[in-house]
Parts: sequence; C-alpha cells; structure tokens
Amino acid sequence: MPQPVTVVSARFEDLTSIGLRKLIAEDPNIRLVASDIDLERLEDVLDEHRPSVVLLNYGTLPNSAYVYQLHQHSPDTHIVVLANAPTASEANQLLSFGATACISKETQGRDIINAMHLASRGMHVMPRTARGGPGPSRFERFELPQPDLLTRREADVLELLHRGMTNAQIAHELSIGTETVRTHARNIYRKLGVSTRRDLARLAGPGAVGAES
Repeated sequence: MPQPVTVVSARFEDLTSIGLRKLIAEDPNIRLVASDIDLERLEDVLDEHRPSVVLLNYGTLPNSAYVYQLHQHSPDTHIVVLANAPTASEANQLLSFGATACISKETQGRDIINAMHLASRGMHVMPRTARGGPGPSRFERFELPQPDLLTRREADVLELLHRGMTNAQIAHELSIGTETVRTHARNIYRKLGVSTRRDLARLAGPGAVGAES
C-alpha cells in the first residue's frame, strides 16, 4: 500500500482552512500533519515533519521571493501556493522561485486534491486560465510546464532589484560588472515573464523601483 502524501499547511483564512482540512480528511492517501502554521514557524515545522507538500497562502506571503527562501531551506518538500485568481506572471514567477504548483482558490476541491498528488510527485501544475487558456479556474486539464528556475546569483540580483537599486549599485554591492548585472536582469525578466522593472515591482508588491542604468 502506498505511503500517504504528508502535508503541512500554512495559515489561511478560516473558511479556506476549514475547507482544506475537510478535503484532505476525505482522501485516505493524504495526511495533514500540521495546519494553520504562521510563516515565522514554518521552517521549523518543515524540519520537524519533512512533509511531501507544504500549502502556502499567497495573500500572506511577505513577497514572492519568500518561496525561493523556503525552497532553498526545504528542497525536498514540494510547495503548493493557493492564490486569488493568479495571473500568468504571478504563477510563472512562483514556479521560477521553486514552487511546484500555483492554484487558484476558486479551483474545485477535487482538483486541489489532484494538484497535491501531482505536486508530491514533482509535477509542476497551475490553472489553465493562468496560462491564458479559456474556461473557469479549474483543473479540467493540467498544464505541466518545466519552469526555468532562478540561479542563486539571479536571486541575489532580484532581491536588490526589488530594493530599487540601479544596475550600477547592484554591480557595486555584488562586486560584479554592470553588464553582468544587465545579463542577469534580462534572464530574470525572461524567466518571470515580465519586460520592465515596473512589471517586476508589481509582482514584488509595494516598494521603490530604481531607474535602469
């Protein structure tokens, strides 16, 4: 008999949390080992339980780069992010940061469960609507992209871009050439599906945007 998929859930809104617990309880092949965990405690809980899957609430994340931090801390745990109608850019960014799945909270319950099973096997999934397809936000068919993950240096550059630094400031901070920063920035834009720093700032949330130089 196969081992159940073990799941840790971060804190969600009360109704969402109740719904997730009910869905998981109905599937004998999924076991919820910890739920309603605050982000400040999440890494410790992952170290304790080493679950197959961790569920994150996109609305409570300090920024999308938090996913990268969590992926680096627990690379063997598959990250499933639930968001309110995620856009293609948001979903692509989360997968580039190391998430295994990005799912709309409007997705039907059975499809959320299916996504957990697929994610536990390392299959990358997101709503068809986030990829520009027609129809409601559900998993009638799963898209299985192979995300181009950010390198560690690209993640360093991205963090400084989010702080509003110019290319010259980033080059000085990281002790690399300005043209190297431009190359990393182009790769970041491509991987995250954006074209400008302003688009990047929208994904990162409120904050300053440095002038490109």
